[in-house]
Amino acid sequence: MFDAVKGDRLEALYVLAVTTGLRQGELLGLKWDDIDLQVGTLQVRRTLTTAKGGPVLSAPKTKGSRRTVRLSQTALEALRSHPGASIGGDRPGRQSVARERPHIRVGSRGAAGPPLHYHAPLQALLKRTGLPQIRFHDLRHTCATLLLAQNVNPKVVPEMLGHATLAITLDTYSHVLPNMQDSAARALEEALR
Repeated sequence: MFDAVKGDRLEALYVLAVTTGLRQGELLGLKWDDIDLQVGTLQVRRTLTTAKGGPVLSAPKTKGSRRTVRLSQTALEALRSHPGASIGGDRPGRQSVARERPHIRVGSRGAAGPPLHYHAPLQALLKRTGLPQIRFHDLRHTCATLLLAQNVNPKVVPEMLGHATLAITLDTYSHVLPNMQDSAARALEEALR
């Protein structure tokens, strides 16, 4: 998929969705001040929701949803190459955008107007490239599944995803656990030798 989105106007959005596991509203609520490209982190401080009057930025619902997420090199590269990124900000090496464009707006066609919803553009991209059709939210599931399949500590995964408890993560992604049990049995066997 990363090859398919290379150069797409929504490349950074898709890469962040897969590599951070953020919800769509959290991605759309990001501002450049939430991202520290030098340290390699982003902070989830707000989420974009749709209300009767249109898009509304609000604080995340739970304490666990307000979090700092470590960025992969792939995510950092996508953000650095984003057309809205420019050197500046209040600290040397910090990436920011001009004051009149505070949101990352990874899919916006310009500085004005509300952020877009991304289900239709994702479907068009997948169809155009011959990739299987998935929902935007499946990018979040992909992140969680990859982390669990790579034996990332299960305590770290809910922290990245903003889940309130480990139980929520394990219940949601229990389909990954049988493969993890196989690797756990092999690891135990190796330890006993």
